[in-house]
Amino acid sequence: MAAYGRPSLRDLFDEAPTPHIAHPPETHHLEFYLATDGSFRESGGGLGAVIQTRDGQRVARLSRPQNCPDNNVAEYRALHLGLDVLAARSPADARIGVLLDHDDLAANVNASVLAGRGTQQHHDISIPGPTGLHWRGIRNRLRDFADVRAARIASDRNPAHPLANAPSQYAHVGDEPARCVLPRVPDPETQIPPPSRSNRGAGD
Repeated sequence: MAAYGRPSLRDLFDEAPTPHIAHPPETHHLEFYLATDGSFRESGGGLGAVIQTRDGQRVARLSRPQNCPDNNVAEYRALHLGLDVLAARSPADARIGVLLDHDDLAANVNASVLAGRGTQQHHDISIPGPTGLHWRGIRNRLRDFADVRAARIASDRNPAHPLANAPSQYAHVGDEPARCVLPRVPDPETQIPPPSRSNRGAGD
């Protein structure tokens, strides 16, 4: 489950904007959530990722040191890594929510998803040059899932942020065993509101 006192990835996703794509009113229809972050420092940066099921069960946490030429490459590399791990630990038809604190990357992911569906849309995809190979890998991974939506969150709310910025402090994270955790199946007769709405009164 999510750590005590911290919102689950689904909670964060429900409260965040999803550029170019209408926000899903029933987020329990997404099975997995992935938060990633990349850090760039001349002394050495890192990549971080957190994966949870919709009910807050942890699938994986990743924290890896990584020397990247700039912040853009770090962000794209982190998402590429997270999608690779999620693809290996989830069913082929999984529906996922992605949380990113890089605005352009979130917009590019959603624009790419729309283009892949053949949806008529007019959102340009502009990729920083050095990230090209990682963007190709990201696009290939996006096709592995039944549905993908990316949301923008602030870096101070991104649970992958400390994993990317202090990989030396999270060296133990990589020792976690690889496992595939499936979310609990909700009762089809039960209407489940998104977490941000479930505890609100009628007048809120």
